Amino acid sequence: MKNILLTGIGNALVDLEYKVTEEELQSFGVDKGSMTLTDAERQLEMVKALGSRDAHRCSGGSAANTIIAFAQFGGSSAYTSILGADHYGEFYASEFNDMGIVLSADLVPGGTTGSCLVLITPDSERTLNTTLAVNQHFSRDHVREDIIQRSHWIYIEGYKLTDDNGVEAVDVALHYAKKHDTRVAVSCSDGFIVDVFGDRLRDVLKRTDLVFANEREASALAKEEHADDAYLKLSSDFSHVVVTKGPSGSRVRWNGIEASVPAYAVDAVDATGAGDMYAGAFLYGVLHGHHPEHAARLASYASAQVVAQFGARLKASHIEVRDSILQSSATR
Repeated sequence: MKNILLTGIGNALVDLEYKVTEEELQSFGVDKGSMTLTDAERQLEMVKALGSRDAHRCSGGSAANTIIAFAQFGGSSAYTSILGADHYGEFYASEFNDMGIVLSADLVPGGTTGSCLVLITPDSERTLNTTLAVNQHFSRDHVREDIIQRSHWIYIEGYKLTDDNGVEAVDVALHYAKKHDTRVAVSCSDGFIVDVFGDRLRDVLKRTDLVFANEREASALAKEEHADDAYLKLSSDFSHVVVTKGPSGSRVRWNGIEASVPAYAVDAVDATGAGDMYAGAFLYGVLHGHHPEHAARLASYASAQVVAQFGARLKASHIEVRDSILQSSATR
């Protein structure tokens, strides 16, 4: 029996968020606004260089953020990943338990839980430095057929395609999804995934029902210069498409219905998790039978509110935001 509406498959990372200056970011030699894979030693050096300033800590990972948002809006959800049997792993598991999310994640003895150093500059841009740690050992053996069988949809982050174990795990998940009539959504995750692992991503997308991409990812994926042209190309390839365009809003296609939704203007503080929140809110809306334009408005508003605050979790009541935006959208 299918009793889980959405299951995420992705990395389990504890986010460590710091505010930094442009000069400090440059001193680390990383590409602003992107995600860089780094080893634990280098990440520790960067944390030490930041001194004693306060850091915001929460459980995360791209797909995890989406599943958390989906659950906090009221959706039944699960998450599949892997954790180290350490303090961070226990912290991560307890947060998911508190949120009522079914967590399928082995605690590996002697393993180190993944972490992501999030550097936020004054212009609100976030730069990610990720240590995958035990996530690198996530394999086909960690994909539970029974969880996918119980799920109406699975949501896979593109970041899982950066190593061979992850590719094999995703392939197994897609096999189980087809076997049990479970629909598949995929997030491109980052422009470098399209650039570096594009062949892997395109192979996965051939077996996908819904694709999420921002304008940079969509343009690279569709090989089109402009986001709107990329959206049109992707819409001809996939039955369900979401392309987010930052301050220019978003375009969605769901069950043959298309909508363009403007962005909500806010004073940007931290862009961390904005795309993940958009995906979680949109999926909550359409999977609960709301008109795709209304779901996109909820997603646009919720992601804007995340950008206007520090951290990837919406600080306002998800239920109040959900009801306010969906009700007002329905009366337009």
